[in-house]
Amino acid sequence: MNIKVCTLFEGRYHYGVAVLTNSLYKWGFRGEIHVGYRGNLPNWTSSREENKSIDWGGVSTFEVLDGLTLNFLPLETDISLTNYKPNFMMDLLENETTTADGLLYFDPDIVNVTPINFFAEWIEYGIAMAADVNSPISRNHPRRMKWVEFYSKCSIDLNYESDIYVNGGFIGVAKKDIVFLNLWKKSQDLMANEIGGLHKSIFSEKPKVVYGGDFDAFSKTDQDALNVAIGIYDGKTCIVDRDAMGFFPGLVMFPHALGRQKPWDVKPLLFWLKGLKPRRVDKLFWEYAEGPIKPYNKFMVYQKQILIKIWSVLSRFYSKPL
Repeated sequence: MNIKVCTLFEGRYHYGVAVLTNSLYKWGFRGEIHVGYRGNLPNWTSSREENKSIDWGGVSTFEVLDGLTLNFLPLETDISLTNYKPNFMMDLLENETTTADGLLYFDPDIVNVTPINFFAEWIEYGIAMAADVNSPISRNHPRRMKWVEFYSKCSIDLNYESDIYVNGGFIGVAKKDIVFLNLWKKSQDLMANEIGGLHKSIFSEKPKVVYGGDFDAFSKTDQDALNVAIGIYDGKTCIVDRDAMGFFPGLVMFPHALGRQKPWDVKPLLFWLKGLKPRRVDKLFWEYAEGPIKPYNKFMVYQKQILIKIWSVLSRFYSKPL
């Protein structure tokens, strides 16, 4: 199966794109990674070249190594990139110059530690997703009841086979299952007015997306819409547990750096003084910062790795309780 990878970024998230790519390469990925972006491209892509073979305006391609290519696709949208995922994936799968048998989306604050051939098998079983740190959310939870009430007004019925609440940072879809992406997009389009427009998300600057916070039906915007789409979809899904993203001990597959604390911004000793512990994803990020793509110089990577080890040791003696 011909599988391609995609991600979205703007600003400092380019560091995540570099390390995500390094981790995918380490675990066997060879092929094209489609990177949608807004703003400027980072210095580590300076050897990129214009690519007119892809039917998408302004594409540039960075040949990382023989067999590993990053295609940078500029985006002209005011939609928050976290809400743009289904649109981007559908555009890629429907475009004859970017399409594949299957497409994997990873947020750029994820580090992969799973053999790539596993993903090819996984998406054959259904839409591949991973449970969120807040999973499960019961089928009669007030949040889900709000979804049922809202979408019933649009003549859409939601039916859930489980209480799993998935994270929006990863999804794998075979091309034959593209209808799911359309349902995800439709779910978001319908909720747009409820959140003040799809340009808003939990990552937006003030004013915040909603005033109800976590008690609001759509405070997680794209992620809530993704879970709504699961309730509409009549095909197969295949969902791994919370350990996959490193939220709980177990089989960690692709740890995800939730929240505003990103691995590229960690300040080990300062964070230790605040009582914070290093996360698995923080350690792995700096482990894979040295790879085919080099967003940092070697000394900085080595320095950060040493400081994180010191941080880990010190955290055994002082840290704030969870």
